Amino acid sequence: MLSKKFLSVFTNRHCEEYSSEAINKPVTPPIWIMRQAGRYLPEYRAIRETLGGFLDLCYNPKFAAEVTLQPIKRFDFDAAIIFSDILIIPHSLGLDVRFEQGEGPRVERILDAKDLVKLKVNPGDEKLQRVYEAISLVKASLPTDKTLIGFVGSPWTVATYILEGRGKHDFAFSRKIAYQNPDFLSDLIKIITQQTVSHIVGQVKAGAEVIQLFDSWSGVLPESEYRKFVIEPTIEIVREIKKLHPNVPLIGFPRGSGFLYESYIDETMVDGIGIDQNVPLKTMTSFQKKVVVQGNLDPVVLLTNKDVIGKKVDEIMGSVSKENFIFNLGHGILPETPIENVEFLVEYIRSKV
Repeated sequence: MLSKKFLSVFTNRHCEEYSSEAINKPVTPPIWIMRQAGRYLPEYRAIRETLGGFLDLCYNPKFAAEVTLQPIKRFDFDAAIIFSDILIIPHSLGLDVRFEQGEGPRVERILDAKDLVKLKVNPGDEKLQRVYEAISLVKASLPTDKTLIGFVGSPWTVATYILEGRGKHDFAFSRKIAYQNPDFLSDLIKIITQQTVSHIVGQVKAGAEVIQLFDSWSGVLPESEYRKFVIEPTIEIVREIKKLHPNVPLIGFPRGSGFLYESYIDETMVDGIGIDQNVPLKTMTSFQKKVVVQGNLDPVVLLTNKDVIGKKVDEIMGSVSKENFIFNLGHGILPETPIENVEFLVEYIRSKV
């Protein structure tokens, strides 16, 4: 089955558990959490203080590798995800990208078709090469029973940052473009998709074993635009990567997709699906018949206490099939998350088997 092959690739420690001989044995699902290398860790903050800015860390292979490994050393997660950012792609295309303290990312905007000349597809861009160097360093240091995940932002989400110049608001301009000037948006997304495929290939060649596609803002689009600007570019990415690297699992994370999750699964042919916390557990279990499912603990739960965390983990673990499941959050871990709650989460999940 695809799920067993996927999960044996995901973490070598679980190879025996997912073999045909062990199919009836209790299974501990692989565990990692989105944004697991980041601001909630004091060792991460210590490194950040030595550097000028966020992108300085992303483009420093030695330090990027070090912070990638920090949560593995502290929590013994089953996978490391390379420390980088989805805005590496517009930066590598030639746009100005910067991170303002307390305000998040700022991206040089593309407003119409005539601005597309600013974008230069360059798979050999030096900024991307630094990411690959960091992946190689992590791969050389990562325990053999852990998996290395690479990632990209999906084209629609990356396009919203380019169109808006920033993120995390109502995306009114991006949606307006989707309705009013879809040809221009299609051309922009084609350029992003081309660079994204090259970036995935570079990560795989450097040592990434699994790739996650973050489509964080897919949920702002209605069905017809969702199909055109979320599903269709993802189909293209999956098709191209499977031609070159058929054994590399791809996890799609179209956050906030609601009723459109199933269309995304059926049409894109991703190997796994990341589920946000608003998807019912019954729906998650139905998805497990088609793909490996990853999710969906609300990150806010980790701000509470052990009783609440245990209860919510029990709800998830009591509903899903352990043999087709990766335990993760419904989105990235929050900066104010207590370390002891993450430690408890991992210990509690593994104690349940």
